[in-house]
Amino acid sequence: MKLIPFALAGVSLFGLWACSSETATSEQKPLQLTIENPLAQDRTDVVVEISVDSLKAWFPTLSLSNMKLMTGEELIPFQLNDPDQDGQADELALMLDLAAQQQTVVSLVPLAEGESLPEFKKRTQAEIAHKVGGHWEDRKYIGGEFKNVDGLAVPPEHTDHSHFIRYEGPGWESDLVGYRFYLDWRNATDIFGKKTTEMVLQDVGLDGFDSYHEPADWGMDVLKVGLSLGIGAPGFWQGDSALRVETTDSINCQVAENGAVESMIRTVYYGWQAGGKSTNLTSSLSIQAGSRLTRHDMALSTALPNLCTGIVKHENAELLQGEKGDWAYLATWGQQSLADDHLGMAILYRKADDVNTTADEHSHVVVFNTERTALTYYFLAAWEQEPSGFQTKEEFINYLDQQLAELNAPAAVTL
Repeated sequence: MKLIPFALAGVSLFGLWACSSETATSEQKPLQLTIENPLAQDRTDVVVEISVDSLKAWFPTLSLSNMKLMTGEELIPFQLNDPDQDGQADELALMLDLAAQQQTVVSLVPLAEGESLPEFKKRTQAEIAHKVGGHWEDRKYIGGEFKNVDGLAVPPEHTDHSHFIRYEGPGWESDLVGYRFYLDWRNATDIFGKKTTEMVLQDVGLDGFDSYHEPADWGMDVLKVGLSLGIGAPGFWQGDSALRVETTDSINCQVAENGAVESMIRTVYYGWQAGGKSTNLTSSLSIQAGSRLTRHDMALSTALPNLCTGIVKHENAELLQGEKGDWAYLATWGQQSLADDHLGMAILYRKADDVNTTADEHSHVVVFNTERTALTYYFLAAWEQEPSGFQTKEEFINYLDQQLAELNAPAAVTL
C-alpha cells in the first residue's frame, strides 16, 4: 500500500531514529517514532502505515515479529501487512489517538523473554465464502455448505443469483459500517448498515440467500443498488452513461488483509472490455478501524480515459457537493435506505484528477477524464441507525468537511 493519505491518516515519512545496528540485542534501545497531527483538532483512531524497508534501513536488526508498540506505558494496536502476498511483511500499520497540533512518541519495544505477542480487539474484517459439497445445475449451485476461503477464481457458471457465494460477493467492514460487492457481471457495491460495533459479516447470509435485507439485531442491507454503481463501484463513462465492469475474461478475488487495524479485498478482472480496449483491472478495497471510508486503489494494464465511479440516484435524496484544499466530495443525503430512514453516501476524490461530475439514469457520477493506469479515491456511507449515527443533513455535511480536512493534512512521522 502506498504511503499516501488513507482515510483519516496517511503518512509522510521523513525520518526515524534507532540505535546502531552494531549494538547487541540486549542493549537495544527502543526504536522511536514521533507522529505529529498538523490539524487544530483532536483525531481518534488514526492509522499510520510505515514501510518495513524504511524501518529496517534505520534498524537492520529489528525483529517485527518480536515486538510491541508503546506510547509511554500504553500498548497501541498494530498489524503487519503483506499487500503483495509474497509471505513477507511489507508495512507496519499502527493506530493511535492524536491531540490537536501535538506530537506523540511511539516506541517499538522488543518483547521480553517469555512475553507473548499482544493481541488486539478485531475492529475490521474482510471475507469471502462460497459453497462446497454441492453441484452446478446450469448456472445455479445446488446443495452444499458455505466455507470461508482466502481467495476465489470465479467459476464460469457463476452469475447473479447463483446461490454460490454468501451474500453474493466479498465483504469488508469496520466497527462502523460494512460493504460488499456483487462478484458477477454487475460488480456494484452495496452497504451493510450496522447497529453494533462488533464484527458481523461472519454471520450474515448463513440462514438464507438474502435474509440480510430484513432488519436484524446487527443491522441490515440498507441500499437498493439496481442498475446503478451502488456506492463507489468502478466504471467507464461512455459519454451518456456509466458502464460497470460487466464484460471480462475471468475474475479472481482474494482477501489481501484481514486484521484488527485494517482489512482489504483485492480483485483482478482479466480482460475487462471498456472503451474499445481490453485491460486487466486490479481493484483493492481497504478499510480501517474507526472509519467509514473505503479506499479504492485501481491499477490497469492498459490505460483508459473516462474511468468513473458514483452513487445510486434516489428520489428522496438531496445531492451535495463540497471541496476543501486538494480534495472534494460528491454526496447524497436523505430518506433513501431500505429501512426507510436517513442514509448518507459520498465519493471523496482529488481535485487534481481532472474530474467532472455528471449523472445518468441510475447514478450520480464522478468522471476522471484523463487517460491513466492508476487511480485512488474513497467512498463512505453513514446510516441513521448506527450507534452514533447522524440524524441531520447538517451533521453529515460537517462530517464530510472533517474528512476532507484530514485528507488534506495527513499525520507525519518525523525524527
